Amino acid sequence: MIWLSETIDFPSYDNATNDGVLALGGDLSEKRLIHAYKNGIFPWFSDGEPIVWYCPAERMVLYPEELKVSKSMRQVLKKTTYSITENTAFKEVIFNCKNVERKEGLGTWITNDMEQAYFKLHTMGIAKSIEVWQGDELVGGLYGVEVGTVFCGESMFSKISNTSKLAFIHLVRKGGYKLIDCQVHNAHLESLGAREISRNQFLQLLKS
Repeated sequence: MIWLSETIDFPSYDNATNDGVLALGGDLSEKRLIHAYKNGIFPWFSDGEPIVWYCPAERMVLYPEELKVSKSMRQVLKKTTYSITENTAFKEVIFNCKNVERKEGLGTWITNDMEQAYFKLHTMGIAKSIEVWQGDELVGGLYGVEVGTVFCGESMFSKISNTSKLAFIHLVRKGGYKLIDCQVHNAHLESLGAREISRNQFLQLLKS
C-alpha cells in the first residue's frame, strides 16, 4: 500500500486494491481534497485510523435524466409540510450526518477533522448542502463537493422518513448537474435510479 508524502499527487489508479483503496495517509487540506475530488478520489476512514483514499473500480452514479421517483414519493413531494433550502445550514447538515442514528450503523466515519475540512471547503464555495425543514426544525439533508457539473455526494440524513430522499430529488432536479457521484453501491440510491459504471467511464465524465 502506498503512503502519501507531503505532495498532493496520488499514485496511479492501477495501484488500487479490489476494494478501491488507492493510498493511505496525507492530510485533509483544502488543496489535497480539491485535487482528490477532481481526480475521482475521496477519503473514507474511521476515527483513530490513517486517512484512506478510495477510487472504486465500480462507481455508483446517477444521471439526472434517469432519476426514479416512486408513486409514494410523488405524494410526499406534493405535500407542503416541508420546505427545502440550499447552503443555509451546512454546519448543521454535516453535524447531523455525523451523529444521526442509522440502522446500518454508518455515519461515524465523519471524524471531527473531516467535519472541519469540509466546512472549509464550504466557505470556499466548493462543498454544498441541501436542507429539508419542518417549520424551524432541520429534519433531513445532504452535503457533498461540487466538481464542475458533477456533484460528489458525501452523506445524507433523515430524522423523518423520506426527508433525505426529498433533499436528493431536489439536488437532482434543481442543481443543474450533469452527473451525481454516489461513490459506492447503495440500495437507497439505487431505488432512485443510481447505477454502477466503470472507474474509467466515471473519470472520463469527470474530466470532460
